[in-house]
Amino acid sequence: MPTIRVMVIDDHPIVRQGVRSLLSNYADLEIVGEAENGSAALQHAPELLPNVILLDIRMPGETGIDLIRRLQQTAPDAKILMLTSFDDREYVTGALRAGAHGYVLKSISEFVFRRGSQ
Repeated sequence: MPTIRVMVIDDHPIVRQGVRSLLSNYADLEIVGEAENGSAALQHAPELLPNVILLDIRMPGETGIDLIRRLQQTAPDAKILMLTSFDDREYVTGALRAGAHGYVLKSISEFVFRRGSQ
């Protein structure tokens, strides 16, 4: 199976580093890029061609929810998963309505990607 290409968008460097470290344990996952804000994400996503984008919901400036539709235009094949510390119904609903494919809390103890049919 081909490697899953992952891009991490979060304004906190320690979160990006932690996700990178965690996902390095999976041979079929590759972190192809990171971004600290929406502007950087939109600039790099088209050239990185991620299969999955892990997107923080709250960042300075543009929120993750605001960014979803724009990312779908620049990286249309990417599945967007919100990665957040906010367990809030409004955020979940807003993210899914905007087009996110899932919502993952930063407080989880294990992060597992499962391949499945589409």
